[in-house]
Amino acid sequence: MAKASDLKRGMVVEINGVPHIVKHVDVKSPSSRGANTLYKVRFNNMKTGLKLDESLKGDDTFKDAELVRAKVQYSYKDGDNYIFMNAEDYSQYTLAAEDLEGQVDYLTESLEGIVALLIDDEILGIELPATVILEIIETPPPIKGSSASARTKTARLSTGLEVQVPEYLETGELIKVNTETGKYSSRA
Repeated sequence: MAKASDLKRGMVVEINGVPHIVKHVDVKSPSSRGANTLYKVRFNNMKTGLKLDESLKGDDTFKDAELVRAKVQYSYKDGDNYIFMNAEDYSQYTLAAEDLEGQVDYLTESLEGIVALLIDDEILGIELPATVILEIIETPPPIKGSSASARTKTARLSTGLEVQVPEYLETGELIKVNTETGKYSSRA
């Protein structure tokens, strides 16, 4: 059983017997004494894709969904579908672009460390690794003497994702990007 206060992005719980994945958690702490902390949670139904917004108290509980987690590798894109290969038995799973909302910008060919969420050998979604390595393909030129400052500039990465990076980075460099926050983490 998972409490609302323990919910994190990417967790899968059952709501009315249907698996839902946590997409976003917003914590509201009221200023008055004795008031309960509220958790505004956005769930996605893993079978239909419908969004469900709930306001919860910290001690509200959910049943953990019965899922199988399998290590997969991103193989290729076929039209609007993304193909993943199971690392153990080499079976393939297909997910549509709308099932990968917000995750497509982190997928590169042969990306490993991805976990597929399966029910009855049917893929419902994926969990990305904490960070991915991407190449900067376009950014303004570096500014001399800017290594000591904390200023940033926009960089477009090999997947089309745009992130803020330190001014001293150049086109062609590899960087690590946090997949949960979508922010620059470090040089690769």
